[in-house]
Amino acid sequence: MKTVTKLVTSLALLSTISVAQTLVTVNGTSITQQDVERELMTATQGRFNQVPAEKQVEFRKQVLEQLVAKELVYDDAEKTGVLELEDFKNKYEEVSKRIKKEIAIQLWQKREVDKIAISNAEMKEYYDNNKEEFHSKTADARHILVETEAEAKVIAKNFKGLSGEVLIDKFAELAKEKSIGPSGMEGGKLPTFSPREMVPEFSEKAFSMKPGTVSEPVKTQFGYHIILLEAKNDKQVKFTEAKATINNRLRLDKAKSVMLAKMKELEKKATIK
Repeated sequence: MKTVTKLVTSLALLSTISVAQTLVTVNGTSITQQDVERELMTATQGRFNQVPAEKQVEFRKQVLEQLVAKELVYDDAEKTGVLELEDFKNKYEEVSKRIKKEIAIQLWQKREVDKIAISNAEMKEYYDNNKEEFHSKTADARHILVETEAEAKVIAKNFKGLSGEVLIDKFAELAKEKSIGPSGMEGGKLPTFSPREMVPEFSEKAFSMKPGTVSEPVKTQFGYHIILLEAKNDKQVKFTEAKATINNRLRLDKAKSVMLAKMKELEKKATIK
C-alpha cells in the first residue's frame, strides 16, 4: 500500500478506535493511535479536545506525518552509524542522566502527594462552600462555516421567519450544501460541547443564545460561522460526582505545605556547604 493511502486510511481509523492499535508501520516499527494522541496532547498542552472538530483531523494528519518522518530519519541514522559516533554517545549519556533525575523527582513527588489523605468531611465542606464551581454547562448546536462574512449574511437570510423542525431541516440542508467544515456532511450537527471545547468567539455566542435561534455571522480564526442553538444545559453537579475533583484539588493544596515541611526535614539531614 502506498504511504499516502496508508496515512489516509490510518486517519480514518483514529476517529473510530480507542485502543493502542497500530495505524502504520515504518520499516517494521509501529506507530499507534496512542503515540499520535500523546503527541497531540503535548503539542496543545493537554487542550486538544478544545481544538475545533474541523481542525482535529488536520492536526492528527500532521502529527502522524511527523511521526513517520521521525522514524524514517532515525532508521537511516541507525543504519548509517550515527548511534556509534562518540558525539552521539556523549550526548545520550548527558540526556539520560538528566532524564533519570527528572523522573526520580517526579515519582518522589507523586509518592509524597499520594500519602496525603482527605476526609469526606473536608470534601463536603469544600463542596458546600463552593457550589458555584460545580455547574456543568453544555450546548447542542449546528453551524455553517464559510469563508466570507458576505456569504454568511446571504445564507442567514434563509432562516428568517422559520422555527422548530422547519428551521432545523432548512439549516441542515444548507449546511450540507454550503458549509466548508467537516460537520457540514452531518447537516452542521456538532457533538455536545462545553464552553472550553470551542474557540472563545464561538462559545461566547452559542452560550448567550436562546435555544431555537440562529446567530448573526460569528468570526473566528477559521472563517464565519452561523450557529443554530438547539439546546443548552446548566445543571448542578452532585457531591458524589464532584468528590474525585475535590479530592485532587485539596490534596494539591495540602501538598504545598507538606512539601515545604519535607524539604526542611531533608535540609536538616543534608550536608550543604
